[in-house]
Amino acid sequence: MQPIRALTTLPLPVRRALRKLGADLAAARKRRRITMSLMAERVMTTRQTIARVEKGDPRVALGLYASVLFVLGMTERLADLVDARVDPFVLDRDEESLPRRVRVRATPREPRE
Repeated sequence: MQPIRALTTLPLPVRRALRKLGADLAAARKRRRITMSLMAERVMTTRQTIARVEKGDPRVALGLYASVLFVLGMTERLADLVDARVDPFVLDRDEESLPRRVRVRATPREPRE
């Protein structure tokens, strides 16, 4: 069986992030005392797929990761994943557009009668 090209070219930081995500999901499941079988039942998949999610397997569909987050009560984290309010690129860009100085305008004088 030939490896999928997208998997072999997946950047190392992405693979590490997926492994960390999987480990974090496994830890969150265990903290909630949810068995892999029960998680699989709630997500409507197999125990083997849950094991792949918890290993950070990039071949698992994003929808399954989302379903696991839902079962764990962490859906809002997925919704905020690329929120502009926490995007460093947007924050840096906004900071760059700030004026160098802020001046108080003199109030115009009222005309004399």
